[in-house]
Amino acid sequence: MEASRPSRRSVLAGVSVAAALTSVPLLTTRVQAAEAPAYRWRNAVIGGTGFVTGILFHPSVRGLAYARTDIGGAYRWDDRAARWTPLTDQLGWDDWNLLGVEAIAVDPVHPDRLYLAVGTYAQSWAGNGAVLRSEDRGTTWTRTDLTVKLGGNEDGRGAGERLLVDPRDSDTLWLGTRHDGLLKSTDRGATWAAATGFPATAGDSGQGVTFLVAVGRAVYAGWGDGDGSAGAVSLYRTTDGTTWTPVPAQPTGTSAKVPIRAAYDARARELYVTYADAPGPNGQSTGSVHKLAVVKGTWSEVTPVKPGGTTPDGSADTFGYGGVAVDARRAGTVVVSTNNRWAAVDTLYRTTDGGRTWTSLKDAAVFDVSETPFLTWGADEPKFGWWIQAVAVDPYDSKHVVYGTGATLYGTRDLTHWAPQVRGLEETSVIQLISPPAGEAHLISASRDIGVMYHERLTASPSRGMATNPVFGSATGIAQAAGRPSYVVRTGFGDSGNGAYSRDGGRSWAPFAAQPDIAGDSPGPIATGADGGTLLWSFVHWDGTKYPAHRSADNGATWTEVPSFPKGATPVADPADPTLFYAYDTDTGTLYASTDRGRSFVQRAGGLPSGDSQFQLVAAPGRSGDLWLSVKGNGLYRSVDGGVSFSKVASCRASYTLGFGKAAPGADYPAIYQVGSTETITAVYRSDDEAKTWVRINDDQHQWGWTGQAIVGDPRVHGRVYLATNGRGIQYGEQL
Repeated sequence: MEASRPSRRSVLAGVSVAAALTSVPLLTTRVQAAEAPAYRWRNAVIGGTGFVTGILFHPSVRGLAYARTDIGGAYRWDDRAARWTPLTDQLGWDDWNLLGVEAIAVDPVHPDRLYLAVGTYAQSWAGNGAVLRSEDRGTTWTRTDLTVKLGGNEDGRGAGERLLVDPRDSDTLWLGTRHDGLLKSTDRGATWAAATGFPATAGDSGQGVTFLVAVGRAVYAGWGDGDGSAGAVSLYRTTDGTTWTPVPAQPTGTSAKVPIRAAYDARARELYVTYADAPGPNGQSTGSVHKLAVVKGTWSEVTPVKPGGTTPDGSADTFGYGGVAVDARRAGTVVVSTNNRWAAVDTLYRTTDGGRTWTSLKDAAVFDVSETPFLTWGADEPKFGWWIQAVAVDPYDSKHVVYGTGATLYGTRDLTHWAPQVRGLEETSVIQLISPPAGEAHLISASRDIGVMYHERLTASPSRGMATNPVFGSATGIAQAAGRPSYVVRTGFGDSGNGAYSRDGGRSWAPFAAQPDIAGDSPGPIATGADGGTLLWSFVHWDGTKYPAHRSADNGATWTEVPSFPKGATPVADPADPTLFYAYDTDTGTLYASTDRGRSFVQRAGGLPSGDSQFQLVAAPGRSGDLWLSVKGNGLYRSVDGGVSFSKVASCRASYTLGFGKAAPGADYPAIYQVGSTETITAVYRSDDEAKTWVRINDDQHQWGWTGQAIVGDPRVHGRVYLATNGRGIQYGEQL
């Protein structure tokens, strides 16, 4: 899961919402490609790996459920196949911001209807949100673009649901926003307007309406912009769909500052609300659980365990409360989750008597993560999880409980034995891919949050889990020696060092014996010479500060600074000559080269496109000095003389990432794969004739939002390509 960017108040805060918005089909213009090959696209299986922010069982259809993620779209659960079906892969390059799902809504009366509120960021540089509506459970969609921004990957993304079908009228929908109050639609989401009579005014927290929940024929709205002080309002309700009033006698105080989620026990006629002092998923230190007896109008605090104590090792036991779900079959049976409880570890609490007593489900939990071994995180066994803000109880099976974490979705059928319930759900944010020319694995991946993985099979989660010794929270680079593929190096944010090497192709690892002082908080990409004899490590802090690169000629035992290397650039090794290295200075548009194994660099070609740190330089395999430069909307450039000169590739209008694979039968140059455009549409392309012509190899149903990080072909299988996505894991395509 990609880390949330800092939240800022929307530039649209306070701007009135248009009374009617244009409704358009969710379609993308097709590019015409002669004799385009047919491809089958699938995920290289890892299993989850990202933040599941919401889970929703359909109340009237057995086995039907939906899940939402912060950057990877939405999914539908197929109970018969026991797997998730992705529902938003058709969102393309221009709609990357819509892959973050803010909220889900189902219609209890019309089970085929499904609604999504989508929009990843509420910042000024991000596009506006949208509502997707479906009449066939998410198989096809119609889209309404909004004039406001949503925040599926902002703080508070685990709250909700912020979208609701009105319990009195299936044609009426409500949408809570972060900066623009409450919206209402009376035509099943086709058009939206500001809800009249809603009294709250958005503040600076970026939370606004945190949830909407039906309580009989009434609608309750959580309000996250209050300060928790005496008299502050965090809960409103309407009984007629027009007039909204504060709920009387509601909880206040720091532990009840932000309402996170709510669930209505219709049998007991009680509303349960979880609270915290911050929206989460990080930053919470206290919280509480309260219930409202709806008929009497009385509140009771039913917090299972109050934060603020100490753990056995003396650490402060600070946390908030997040998810809440009621058992539709048994009155008074409720499950709530803690959140941000790092010291004592998060848990689910369950009550069967309306909150008078609670049992921690963690205490008796038995986990089986054999299907997704990375969930041990390099330890002996998995923990219960973290960032638990999504919890659901199957309305047809009281012992079927599921909850989302920052990395997966766990489920149980007996309240004791838990396993990932995550087949088909892939949310990894991938930064780099290697496809080795020989050996057991066809793929090695480097990702945010789950480090580096060695994929023995593409159809099963890697049996070794995350690369260990050290474990990386997030990887920043990975490289393989072209002439010695058994030698692989990796860099990232590690638990005991920020760099490691492998002598067996990535199966096992050992940490570098030493590392530069700046590696602790600024580990960047790394390159290894063709013979594995030289390492070049670049350093870039998360805030953008660039540092000098360092070189090692003894497998990471010692490092020396390379002053002539352009700070922050990505080092690239020549695949045929171990004495040659390259670097592209994106600040000045200059290619640098080294002919002495990375000891010194000199300028070669200049005057190339500059100003974007995401420009990519790639060396063609098996050839010395054959360099390709992707410069996004500026197109694609090529050098065949080691960067002395470059020529623009006429067939390519834009190039975002580029890689190579096995040559086509009868061809003498590797197949080239690219995310870019030849005319107007940004898509995945392949060229078998040295970039003279291209064919599109993905289709309108397989686009996955932003895909500009990495792409590589398989050097052993012509036509097979691996594609990094930002939230939909590793996609791989094979020609049929």
